[in-house]
Amino acid sequence: MHKYMRAIGFSEYSDRKKLKELLTDVVLNADERSYTMNNEGIMIGEFCRNFADRMGIAVCGEFDEDDKFIYEYYYPYLIGDEVTTNEDVTVERHAARESYAGMCDEVKVGISLIFYLQDMIPYVKAKAMGMLPVRGTSLTLTGLSTGGMIIMPIQKNESQKERVRKESAERNHLLAAARKGDEDAIETLTLEDMDLYTSISKRIQKEDVYSMVDTYFMPYGMECDQYSVLGEILQVELISNQITGEQIFLLKICSNELTFDVSINIIDLFGEPQVGRRFKGSIWLQGKINFPEQL
Repeated sequence: MHKYMRAIGFSEYSDRKKLKELLTDVVLNADERSYTMNNEGIMIGEFCRNFADRMGIAVCGEFDEDDKFIYEYYYPYLIGDEVTTNEDVTVERHAARESYAGMCDEVKVGISLIFYLQDMIPYVKAKAMGMLPVRGTSLTLTGLSTGGMIIMPIQKNESQKERVRKESAERNHLLAAARKGDEDAIETLTLEDMDLYTSISKRIQKEDVYSMVDTYFMPYGMECDQYSVLGEILQVELISNQITGEQIFLLKICSNELTFDVSINIIDLFGEPQVGRRFKGSIWLQGKINFPEQL
């Protein structure tokens, strides 16, 4: 079974027979069906069914010469409800199957974000029609988590929050300039990093690391689309899986100035989530490219 099925309320579905029945139900009673022809002239399809608010299972495969659907793979998904970033996205096909990974160079994070592409069909259609690259797109990121905890926020007054926002905006401006080859910006960032390292080295001897680090977004494990995140909770919603009745927390978090939704089974979350507190956990990052017009 897919590791992250428990993040949408299917923690008990370990039996292969039950899983097969579930996937058959997704195909037969899909809420959304999409098809397109790829570059090899093969008709591929994706069947999606929601089992809770904005989350469900997608079954993907291809059609043979007799228009019979041949199942290839499935994955659980969570659809976000707002734009995370407007940076350009690069997409590459996975080697083993007709699925895709996206990459986004987000200045706010400082690394290239690699995610599992949700809207495969529109991308394949655009590619087959020779419409790539599509300009003016945005990206909506989401995360599925199988383990996390709630920690308290760092106490800050309004002047401190304003100073953090100002410093962050200045740093993002320097990072953008450094990416274009600005030597002065590169030198300034290097000096700032050295000062930061010196300051942290002194403070870490007497303070807890989470009292110094407000948020972070960094790679986790061996797979390139999994991350360890720490972010402030902006919104909390408790929903139930329609089939299993399992309860799932749907959290909107802000990490490194990126806002995205995370789903986690209530049994996998340690602590009580509330707005203003922080979520710390590992996620499988998914993304949906918002094309300027429907493909």
